[in-house]
Amino acid sequence: MKTMTCKQLGGACDQTFKANTFDEIAMMVSKHAREMVQLGDAAHIEAMNAMRNSMTSQEAMNSWMDEKKKAFDSLPNENG
Repeated sequence: MKTMTCKQLGGACDQTFKANTFDEIAMMVSKHAREMVQLGDAAHIEAMNAMRNSMTSQEAMNSWMDEKKKAFDSLPNENG
């Protein structure tokens, strides 16, 4: 189990998420970000727009995902 914050995954806040895999944590943070945007949270809207603007190609998106996955993989495992 590893922990990352919304901010560490490109979001706008320090809410933490725990998961065993990068895909799990990415889905949790994505859901959280969409919910915050729907609530009109300005910081999350700004973060989502910045992310959207930086994802100008599939290559850029893959590069961003690879970078975040490496950050997740480098975290210590919290089990036990």
